[in-house]
Amino acid sequence: MATASVNGITVGYDDEGAGAPLVLIHGHPFDRSMWAPQIIDFSVSGWRVIAPDLRGYGESGVTPGTMAWKIFASDIAALLDHLQLDDVVLGGLSMGGQIVMEFYRLFPDRVRALVLADTFCQAETEEGRRARHDQADRLLRAGMRGYAEEVLAKMVAPDNITALPAVAEHVLAMMLRTSPEGAAAALRSRAERPDYTNLLARTSVPALVVVGRDDEFTPVAVAEFMARLIPQATLAVIDGAAHMPNLEWAAEFNRVLHRFLALVDKAQ
Repeated sequence: MATASVNGITVGYDDEGAGAPLVLIHGHPFDRSMWAPQIIDFSVSGWRVIAPDLRGYGESGVTPGTMAWKIFASDIAALLDHLQLDDVVLGGLSMGGQIVMEFYRLFPDRVRALVLADTFCQAETEEGRRARHDQADRLLRAGMRGYAEEVLAKMVAPDNITALPAVAEHVLAMMLRTSPEGAAAALRSRAERPDYTNLLARTSVPALVVVGRDDEFTPVAVAEFMARLIPQATLAVIDGAAHMPNLEWAAEFNRVLHRFLALVDKAQ
């Protein structure tokens, strides 16, 4: 584990392997440890894998309240500056995928390819905004446990909670150790995020859109919509997985990602 001081906070991150940089952004309410299977695999396969903790999560600093959404992307840019990296493959899951889209909106010249996992590109609805602010209030009032136990069976497919207990325990543990203040701030910021539909339609780099077949948060139809928007998109659906296919079926997720990255290398 390493740390860097960027944008007024300390950011914790992993930096493993050597080669072209692959930067992976975790979702809510997790931390960079969600990418452990990918860090292990790709760091010994010719990639330099960088996985930061977002502001408010893991070992990174917490900023309470509501922040401009672009701050999350700017933190990643500042970390890449610290690491002297300009041209990266950038991937994220769920909220992480939305931060990836925000990064591409702000810094398109720094992105070689996109990986968008179990995420969606539209702005939040009015009902969704209210729900996110209400959830933020709940986390500040009651902490993470009740929320974490409620959503576990949506994060991980119910069959996998039984069949893959270590995965379920990892996902639950990440949620339980997340700072309520950090998670609440991200929820409030996420409620006000922009719409990325037009951005995706004019994306000029290759993109992998990947989703778990049984994901209730971002159904397959959402991934199909995004893949149709992006000119150079590859769509992959991971059977038997819900919202965390990179953990639930890590070998299949990694196979799909290896195949995509090989195409990206070939196109350069």
